[in-house]
Amino acid sequence: MSALDRVLNWGPFSRVRRNHALEHATLQVLAEKNPKLRMAGYSDTKGFWLIGQIETDSVEEAVQQALARLKGGEHSLAIHPNCGTNLVTTGFLAGSFAWLGMLGAGRSLRERWERWPMIVSLVTLAVMAAQPLGPLMQQHVTTSAAQQGTEIIKIERVQRGDVPLHRVLVRS
Repeated sequence: MSALDRVLNWGPFSRVRRNHALEHATLQVLAEKNPKLRMAGYSDTKGFWLIGQIETDSVEEAVQQALARLKGGEHSLAIHPNCGTNLVTTGFLAGSFAWLGMLGAGRSLRERWERWPMIVSLVTLAVMAAQPLGPLMQQHVTTSAAQQGTEIIKIERVQRGDVPLHRVLVRS
């Protein structure tokens, strides 16, 4: 087993990855029923939070359906197009490519300005490369669709000011 596999399968990290996958699957199930629904999620070792205007009954139904579908082999539900992993991957690659493009640039504003077309080209390439890499990072690093043994313990609604939240507690 590689060092990366040991980290990915380490207790707390493994739980967050499975919860992250269930969060994504739940969001996707909710979006299938209501494509205009605006929601966000956040996963941790105990489960996940859903943020948005939705009834608790709808959340409960979606979580149960998402879990069943993941257990049934619909692993693609674990990959969400609006996941922060995609944004982080894009930002990391774009920033790294821009930094590489500035290596060796002189100190004068003119020398740096002359690099602008190259930097824009490199950042554009980085953004293009990140399109398939973000979902791959989700699939192999930040989520795990393996849900055998996962149980929903509790779903509760919490109100923080005007923002409704649902806390989904999971045992796996």
